Amino acid sequence: MKKQFIVIGLGRFGSSLTKTLIENGHEVLAIDKDLNLVEEMANIATQALQADCTDESVLQELDVRHFNHAVVAIGENLQASILTTLLLKEMGIPKVTAKAKNAVHGKVLTKIGVDQIIYPERDMGVRLGKQLSSDNLIDYIELSPYYNLVEMKAPSAMDGRTLAQLNIPTNYGCTIMAIKNNIDINVSPKAEDTIQAGDILLMIGSNEDIRNMEDKYGKKR
Repeated sequence: MKKQFIVIGLGRFGSSLTKTLIENGHEVLAIDKDLNLVEEMANIATQALQADCTDESVLQELDVRHFNHAVVAIGENLQASILTTLLLKEMGIPKVTAKAKNAVHGKVLTKIGVDQIIYPERDMGVRLGKQLSSDNLIDYIELSPYYNLVEMKAPSAMDGRTLAQLNIPTNYGCTIMAIKNNIDINVSPKAEDTIQAGDILLMIGSNEDIRNMEDKYGKKR
């Protein structure tokens, strides 16, 4: 379903977000105070405008209430980020997501009722740290503070063994959602399906359960 987004702040994060939303068939009003950044997005976003969104009259003129979702992607100017987010919440946009520079910034955003807070730099650091800490972990997505979705390369110790033989849910508490290889992807694999070394396992599990699997199957020391 096509949605209407407003993205405020067109730095690396905001511009990347805008491009991705457009590629996925949504409408995006992209806004920044910097005319150069606006011009870069002019041929990509549904509409790109130079504006100061800390000015309530500007937001009223843009009639932001008609957007499904607003994303405040302002980077260094914390005051502008907080004020813009507050104004958007007061105007009744159904969902407001805001980028936070640090924990203190995030705490303030929480206080003013933002629906979702993202920490791009921190999250990327955690994600990369997880990848570098394991020989087998390829990708890592945090679903909640306690549960993760990971892509893990099947180690040689799993080669030729079926899911029933490995019994990963019982032994480690993780669930294998899919098995990928060079040819295809096996979604919702059955107990009798065999894993080959080098297959990519898409798994969901708690932080502790995934760590236990990494300890068993090749975590770097």
